[in-house]
Amino acid sequence: MTSGRLERAVEVLEAFRPGENALRFAQLQQRTGMPKASLHRLLTELTRLRLLDLHGDEGYVLGGRLFELGMRASVERDLLEVATPFLQDLYERTHEIVHLGVREGVEVVYVAKLGGHRQARMPSRLGGRMPLHATAIGKVLLAHAPDDIQRTVLAGPLRRLAPRTITAPGRLRAQLESVLATGVAYEIEESSVGTVCVGSAIVSDPDDVVAAVSVSGPATRFKPQQHASSVQAAAAGIAATLARRRELAEATRRAD
Repeated sequence: MTSGRLERAVEVLEAFRPGENALRFAQLQQRTGMPKASLHRLLTELTRLRLLDLHGDEGYVLGGRLFELGMRASVERDLLEVATPFLQDLYERTHEIVHLGVREGVEVVYVAKLGGHRQARMPSRLGGRMPLHATAIGKVLLAHAPDDIQRTVLAGPLRRLAPRTITAPGRLRAQLESVLATGVAYEIEESSVGTVCVGSAIVSDPDDVVAAVSVSGPATRFKPQQHASSVQAAAAGIAATLARRRELAEATRRAD
């Protein structure tokens, strides 16, 4: 597959939005803007490679091979393997929605989401993205992001997702300074009305934040300040376990 064809293939795969199960041919053409003949050939090839599946009248769905390839991604696979027990413990302590997220550019990508039967409705989706400035987990990652990322976000515009979303750069900057000082970030109905959240960073060393953990719940019953220490403990436990794994791997490499 040539470079241009590969780029078009990625464009087709990225046309699927979080929460969408299937897209018909007409929807894919509208979102990609490709000529019908070119899109049809590309969809046939992606289906042959199991990157897409065709489900009759429903249309195209993301294929099982994408999941297989995603699970081979070493960084997130190791992170998930280490983090899962801590995320489960955090859920048992709070019985609210627990997230694990990583930063990609100026967005947080949710790589894990745990919740029980009574979980509140919120905009986060497994594999979905949210702007860094509008969530607790995003603000944690932004506070530890490189200077150029912070400058880009603070230069705005800061997209409003809910009436209480922070859209003033000065106010956001002050919150980021607080995150660095306290180790936690809060969201008070900033990504959606009725949702509050507390998050903390997974710090592998002083200059490297690999991910962040958060707990979210409805403002009517969840008090994020009461769970800040639990979230910090989970993040610290994940970081310590990742560090031990790296040390063991390095010792094994030297022994070989």
